[in-house]
Amino acid sequence: MKIRENEKLVFPVDESNKSRLAGKLRYWWCWVAASGLLLFVGAPAVLFLWMINRRLWLYPVALWGAKTWLKACGAKVKVKGLENLDDDEQYVFISNHRSYLDTATLFRYAGKRMGLVAKKELLKAPVLGQAMHFVNIIAIDRSNPERARASMSKAREVMRNGYSFGVFAEGTRAMPGELLPFKKGAFHLALQTGRPIVPVAIKNSDAMMGKRTGVAYPGTVEMVLLPPIDTKQYSESSLIELLNKTRTAIADELSACKGL
Repeated sequence: MKIRENEKLVFPVDESNKSRLAGKLRYWWCWVAASGLLLFVGAPAVLFLWMINRRLWLYPVALWGAKTWLKACGAKVKVKGLENLDDDEQYVFISNHRSYLDTATLFRYAGKRMGLVAKKELLKAPVLGQAMHFVNIIAIDRSNPERARASMSKAREVMRNGYSFGVFAEGTRAMPGELLPFKKGAFHLALQTGRPIVPVAIKNSDAMMGKRTGVAYPGTVEMVLLPPIDTKQYSESSLIELLNKTRTAIADELSACKGL
C-alpha cells in the first residue's frame, strides 16, 4: 500500500455474528477484573514500594498485571518479529491503536523494558495514576503544546536510563478498521535520542474490544514487530519522510491480513 499523505485509512472489518449480550457481559467483566487487580494487587504494591523507596520494583508486578488482565478478557497474544530486535539496543516502538487491549499487549509482549505514553486523564485514576509514575508511563496533554513537549522531555530521560519507549502515534484509539494520521512527537523522540524505530502492527484487537462497541470477545491479538528503521540517516527536516515510511510499513502489514 502506497501512502502519499498522512491521512486516515480504512480497512475492511469483518462483521461479528457473536452474541452481543455475551460481548457486553465480557466487556464489563474486563473492567471488573481491571478494578480488582488495581485494588487488591496494585494498591498494596504501590504503597509498600513507596514506603521502602523501591518504586521500580513495581515493573514486574505491572507486567504480571497486564498479562493477567489480558487473560481475564479472554485475549491470547501472538507475537511475530521478536527476532528483529537486538538484545542490547533501545527502541522507539510506534504502533497503531484500536483497542484498550493494545496497551497491555505492547507493554507486556514487546520483549523490552519500556515506558509508554498515555492520555493525561489516566493520571486522575486512583492507584493507576500513581502506578504510572512508578513504571515510567508518561501522561501527555495534547491540547497543550508546551506540556506535550515537557512530556517528550521526560520520555527522553526515561530512555537515557536504559528503557525503550512505546508510543501510539495516532494519539487516540481509532475506530475498528481505521488507521488515523500519525502525530509527530514519537518521531521527534526517536531523532533526538538517535534510537531506531520499530513499526508495530497490532491486529484483531478491534474485533475483540473495539472503540465504542461496548463489547468484548475472546480471541487472539496478533502483534507484528516489523524490522527496525535506522533513524541516523534522518533529521528534523526529513521527519515527515520518516513518519511516512513508518506508517506505510504498519499500513502494509495491516492490509496484508485483509488480502488487499
